[in-house]
Amino acid sequence: MQTTESRDHDPYTHTVGEVLEPPKNLIGRFKFLGPSVIVAGSIVGSGEILLTSGLGANAGFVLLWWVLVSCWSKSVVQAEFTRYCITTGDTYMRALNRIPGKIMGPKGPVGWTVWLAVIAFIPGITGLGGIVGGAGQGMSLLFEGLDTRVAAGIVAVFAILILASGSYRYLERVMLLLVICFTVTTIYCAGLMQTTEFAMTTDDFLAGMNFDFPLEYAALAIAMYGFTGVNGGEITAYTYWCVEKGYPRYIGRNEANDQWVSRAKGWIKVLHADVWTTLIILTIATIPFYILGAGILHPTGARPEGLETIRALSGMFTQTLGDWSLIVFGFGAFCILFSTTLSGVGAGGRVFPDYVVEFGFIGRSKIRRTLWTRGYVIVIPILAFLLYLFFSRPLLLVTISAFFAAITLPIQSGAAIWLQSRHMDERVKPGLAMRLALKATFVFQLLMAGFVLWFTLNL
Repeated sequence: MQTTESRDHDPYTHTVGEVLEPPKNLIGRFKFLGPSVIVAGSIVGSGEILLTSGLGANAGFVLLWWVLVSCWSKSVVQAEFTRYCITTGDTYMRALNRIPGKIMGPKGPVGWTVWLAVIAFIPGITGLGGIVGGAGQGMSLLFEGLDTRVAAGIVAVFAILILASGSYRYLERVMLLLVICFTVTTIYCAGLMQTTEFAMTTDDFLAGMNFDFPLEYAALAIAMYGFTGVNGGEITAYTYWCVEKGYPRYIGRNEANDQWVSRAKGWIKVLHADVWTTLIILTIATIPFYILGAGILHPTGARPEGLETIRALSGMFTQTLGDWSLIVFGFGAFCILFSTTLSGVGAGGRVFPDYVVEFGFIGRSKIRRTLWTRGYVIVIPILAFLLYLFFSRPLLLVTISAFFAAITLPIQSGAAIWLQSRHMDERVKPGLAMRLALKATFVFQLLMAGFVLWFTLNL
């Protein structure tokens, strides 16, 4: 077994003199939460407002069970891949590069999983283009006469200004405010729907829990699974936000003594509390979107698409609150999609320096991460805006990205299983229940990826 004692030092994950004893109780653990807030800003975003509500608009309540599966089936991978990263000091990309199977790169052999992550960059930018465009459409509802393309450009500029500062704490505060705003607004509207003619009945709920899967909605359902809940990109992002929060630095390098084990287990408990927070936030904020789409948009025949995507979705609010709520929905949509832009681009900026390192262009101890991150968060929003500018269909852009995300999920869960078995200290590995849950998730995601490929080939 390879432990951190035999690894070269990574100043990004382990800094000398920053070891910290973990909190001893739940209240103390809450003081160190934070990555959950940022990743929730990405999770509860485009997948929910565009894909989840869009699925409800098309299918009605019949796929409610599928939404719950999408929310709950990936958090175990989030927890266990991050457990590996914070206890070993590996970044996500470095961990992937330990998976067997190398392909020659410009500076030498590089893991096939790292190459696949590079390929995933293309659909990732496609999805981001849809998110930036959707945020622009939300802004255009707030300012009458504002062209949606101009608004999308404004969104890209504001994202650059916020992210170029490079401040984790500042980003955490912004995300917290946006998450609270859009969660409260959506839950309120879903509750208010029950006082109208569109109220969800007991029969609607039972129909949604029958485990039916109408194939005519398969494309949208698969896309929603890939982009709802903690998707592959957000699991990657989460590991980096945990580094930024300080979890691996607080644990310290493996000293092969009981103090290190006790410290690691204590911070793993903090990690689990943070993951549970993510799961609670995304469930509370996701289900109302599906209920609103199924309860209001489906019976009225609204089918969101193109430049009118956000305006079509606004019917979820205007049909319950009245026409004046168009502004409320516009604000909520902007908050959701702008928060997704911030967290998605911000996370990509943390991952990007590792591509440079793993491909051998710059040494791990020599790379100036802040400089590479700043360059990334300046360039990528511009590319996303240009993509939307020339292809103004946010739902389709996000769907393309979501399909690829669904295919790559089993690679991530399989990598977590292999890395824990081969490169993790036995004393901090998960218990039997968690190992079985991780393996079950891997099998489910593998079957899902196979279905995605079969469905795509038979379109």
